[in-house]
Amino acid sequence: MPKRRQLRAFDLRQIEGLAELIGVDEAGRGALAGPVVAGAVLVTKEFLEGRWAVTRGGRVNDSKQLTPEQRAEIFADIEQLVLAGQVHATFGEASVGEIEALNILGATKLAMRRALENIYPPSAFAKQVEPDLFSSVEEVRGFQPQVSCRILVDGLALRGFIYPHTGIVRGDARSLGVAMASIVAKVTRDRMMERLETQYPGYGFAQHKGYGTDEHCAAIIRLGRCPIHREMFLRKLLRGRVDPAQLGLFDG
Repeated sequence: MPKRRQLRAFDLRQIEGLAELIGVDEAGRGALAGPVVAGAVLVTKEFLEGRWAVTRGGRVNDSKQLTPEQRAEIFADIEQLVLAGQVHATFGEASVGEIEALNILGATKLAMRRALENIYPPSAFAKQVEPDLFSSVEEVRGFQPQVSCRILVDGLALRGFIYPHTGIVRGDARSLGVAMASIVAKVTRDRMMERLETQYPGYGFAQHKGYGTDEHCAAIIRLGRCPIHREMFLRKLLRGRVDPAQLGLFDG
């Protein structure tokens, strides 16, 4: 079965009986520097059955499997789809400070929550009991039906996450919505890292986007860490390879 049909078929099964589907994915979880960014893309059955998903959705894939040029092209398509009101796409981020405070899993969940909050608040998914004949006027006025939407998150289900969701292992290769969210997260974060290159030159952030390449590690040893480096990640990577004194805070 062609790739685009697999992705669309999976989402069409997931959205059955519902109005909407939201795909969620992250970028930057394994990097040594910079924020972790989550993308969220809301699609409808009408969109999944529409022309773009049928004719162009096959180009969408796990963002890591695409070239920067391919990602940029798909990202531009998603922007046009948003402007046309066919999908809703957004992102959320968690800073280096939040990564250090919450650990990378906690920060990833925070970024995902922020992305989802730009679409629906958590209360929209709260299970509520429909008022009956004996309910007060306040209870009747306060009742809001649960939103008709399913959230698909790439990977395993997140324990303690405030939004009800389904974890989809390799979701960015199985779901068009998740794959689109992967593109949003990756392109958004890459552009952030390119801007940070001008603020902290010499590390090569525009090239490696904060990941632990040999060039990046050599720059850290040469220059020390800067404020957007994740200290805990550096300790694990460089333990035994460099004098800790060389990893002093960037002061330039």
